[in-house]
Amino acid sequence: MIKKMNHVAVVVDDLEAAKRFWVDTLGLVLAGEEHVASQAVDVAFLPVGDSKIELLQPTDAESGVARYLQKRGAGMHHICFEVDDIEAALAKLKTAEIQLINEQPVLGSDGRKFAFIHPKAANGVLVELYELTAE
Repeated sequence: MIKKMNHVAVVVDDLEAAKRFWVDTLGLVLAGEEHVASQAVDVAFLPVGDSKIELLQPTDAESGVARYLQKRGAGMHHICFEVDDIEAALAKLKTAEIQLINEQPVLGSDGRKFAFIHPKAANGVLVELYELTAE
């Protein structure tokens, strides 16, 4: 089911300060930034080998990421894995009675499909599944 790890998302309250640490101090390369209106976040992408770190700063105090930041503080938000067929992966998880946040894939602005597994089902870790579109 899992193809590879795509990214680890880190929620931050100050994207500029976070970039100073990850880029200036650790030496990671800033590959780009994006505002994702559907998730109410600004994202900075930092490749690390075959994967990446995504820094998430909420842009709306009522968003899920903002509530997460308020409740738990800055830190790891979720881990994301690529799958070849997200519908099949979700069906397998439902059959195994795994608690899902998204029972159907959500279509991202870039055409990718994604869904989240509830942290209660994954030992307290929010897990995202991605199905990347063909390039």
